[in-house]
Amino acid sequence: MTEPVSQNIVRAEGSLGSLDKSDLLGHGAITAWFTGLSGSGKSTLAFAVEDKLVKAGVLAYVLDGDNVRFGLNRDLGFSPADREENIRRIGEVCRLMTDAGVVVLSSFISPYRSDRDAVRSLHPAEGFVEVFVDTPLEVCEERDVKGLYKKARSGEIPEFSGISAPYEAPDNAEVRIDTSGRAIEECANLVVAEILGRIRNV
Repeated sequence: MTEPVSQNIVRAEGSLGSLDKSDLLGHGAITAWFTGLSGSGKSTLAFAVEDKLVKAGVLAYVLDGDNVRFGLNRDLGFSPADREENIRRIGEVCRLMTDAGVVVLSSFISPYRSDRDAVRSLHPAEGFVEVFVDTPLEVCEERDVKGLYKKARSGEIPEFSGISAPYEAPDNAEVRIDTSGRAIEECANLVVAEILGRIRNV
C-alpha cells in the first residue's frame, strides 16, 4: 500500500467501534465486490441483491462502475494506470462505507487481480466477498447491452477488457455465478445468502 504524500497527518479515532454500529443497525457490514466482463450482469445482479437486502432490513448500497465515473472518477479514463486508480479510490470508499456500517455492493469490471486483492486487503477477512460474475464472453458480446463490444471490435474503443485489453479472472472468488444459465432472482438469492451468513453473525 502506497504511503500518503503528506507526512503531516495523524489518523483520528473516535470512541465508537464496529459493534456499536452493528448494534444500531442490527447487522454487520461487508463489501461484496462484483467483478466480470461488460455485459456479464454485474450491475443487474448487484441492484437485485440490494433490493432483497433492503427488504430484509439491511442497509445496503450499490456502487456502480459507470455511475462513479460521472462524479468521483470522472477524471479517469481506461488506461491500465487509470483503471488501477479507479479501483483504488473505490476500494477506499468501500472501506469508509463499511466502517459506517453499510453493506456495500461494488460492481466494477476491475480486470486486474492485483487491484481486487488490494481492495480486499483494506477489509477484515470476513468483511469482503468477491462475486465473480462468470458469464462467457460470447454471451456478454451477444447481449452487448451498451453497444460497446461492436465498437471495440471495430477499433473505436481501445483497451476494452476481454477484447483488446486483458481480464484476469479471480482464482478463488467466494461466489461464482454465470448469469446466462440462471434467472437473476436465483443468482441474487445465492449472493444474499452469502452476505447474510456473514453479517448476521457479528
